[in-house]
Amino acid sequence: MSVNNYERNEFDAQGVDMDRAADFAAVPDAFQRLWTPHRMVYIGGQSKPADDSAGECPFCRAPTLDDAEGLIVHRGQAAFVVLNLYPYNSGHLMVCPYRHVSDYVELTAEETAEVASLTQSAIRVLTAASAPHGFNLGMNQGAVAGAGIAAHLHQHVVPRWGGDSNFLPIVARTRALPELLGEARERLADAWDDNS
Repeated sequence: MSVNNYERNEFDAQGVDMDRAADFAAVPDAFQRLWTPHRMVYIGGQSKPADDSAGECPFCRAPTLDDAEGLIVHRGQAAFVVLNLYPYNSGHLMVCPYRHVSDYVELTAEETAEVASLTQSAIRVLTAASAPHGFNLGMNQGAVAGAGIAAHLHQHVVPRWGGDSNFLPIVARTRALPELLGEARERLADAWDDNS
């Protein structure tokens, strides 16, 4: 193709030569596709609260739903355990106080004790149900610290396995998760009473 012909072609917003792209659409290649259209909700921010009010908060909303719909694994007196809707790994849990509070230092003694206790239980349950090799635990306080929902405190409990970090997140900005959220919630909820 001459430079002159190339310059006459139309390009899309990403600079793809649309005249030539059609030539390759049906050509098989060695790549497997991981389709994750559900991630568009996260990317678009539809699940993030518009403000800091309890009425907009998904962590305030989840306990008002039934456990399967709210992805709740266990309900305590002052806090509950919920699956992360956009997990880092399969079984990624969060321990949240029911009360809409953003800072760890604002928790009552009872809330602090139950968040800690439920975090320990979550580790025991995940160990029994999934046999991870380790865990990441943490709270991100404030948007600048990485909190996706900064208005409602939540403790992450992320199971980790050797080799679970591969090239996909780095190269393709994609995570491969082998289990659907509903299946993970049911398995962990069933394991909770026997292992917490």
